[in-house]
Amino acid sequence: MSNEEEVVLTKTVAMPADTNPNGDIFGGWLLSQMDVAGGILAKNIAKGRVVTVAIEGMKFLLPVKVGDTVTCYGKVLKKGNSSISINLRVTAQGIEGLDPKDVTNGTFVYVAIDLNGHPRQLPIK
Repeated sequence: MSNEEEVVLTKTVAMPADTNPNGDIFGGWLLSQMDVAGGILAKNIAKGRVVTVAIEGMKFLLPVKVGDTVTCYGKVLKKGNSSISINLRVTAQGIEGLDPKDVTNGTFVYVAIDLNGHPRQLPIK
């Protein structure tokens, strides 16, 4: 297990092009934001290329609205020989500036790969 702290990985603003037919931000857009954020952390740990191999326990808690500031936080849960499990938590802060609310979370699993796309050992610190 890791004793690493949760860190801010990305911050962006939800735009009108990212909405579903109900006018809320599309869940797939949030999922892609999380994958990008987790990939940043995983790449730094792996010191090179990584791929997403699983998404576990994904939960959508609240809708995200156009104009919300969306922040993605990550925390390493576990490192294996070639894999990294990262808990990703997303908050949204409305344009009115109220406190950010948790809107989704999930655990993403990444695997370090070599230049040929094959799994490789994670660096030892």
